[in-house]
Amino acid sequence: MAEGDIGAELLEHWAQSYLGRYASSAENLRRVLLRRVRRRAGEDRDSVRQAAALIDALIERYSRSGLLDDAAYAGARALSLQRRGESAAHIRARLVAKGIGGALATAALAALRSGGADPDLAAACAFARRRRLGPYRLGAADKGREMAAFARAGFGRQVAETVLACADIAAVEALARGDGD
Repeated sequence: MAEGDIGAELLEHWAQSYLGRYASSAENLRRVLLRRVRRRAGEDRDSVRQAAALIDALIERYSRSGLLDDAAYAGARALSLQRRGESAAHIRARLVAKGIGGALATAALAALRSGGADPDLAAACAFARRRRLGPYRLGAADKGREMAAFARAGFGRQVAETVLACADIAAVEALARGDGD
């Protein structure tokens, strides 16, 4: 591999291309770029080391300019996952996996809690709808199977029982909005 094949221009192109398609944390973008560099450089450790320094400078520049904002990314990702039906425990794990630090993940989850309705309860309602559990089920009730599905998804017993106790879909939707207390 010729020296200079992986330069600042190529890294910039890769970063902009990735950010054009996906929202990302700074650490996740660093991982993506390093993975591409390693794939291209092969066994050339010097190229990887030089590219890593360029990547660090690129990430720093993007963070200063606001192109990468881990707090905003964490908040938006947490809200998206909560609406999709992910439990708070799973949201935290996904944020950490994407390179969001513990303090930012905690702040994102706290922002969800400050939104009014219980975020875990709202997420459990979305989970029930998506998985056709509780009032959304098509067939006969199997409470053990449904409770197990909620447990595997990271929801507590009380939250699962509250959602499964709803008589109809309207009651679940009211519970998700915070009207069903």
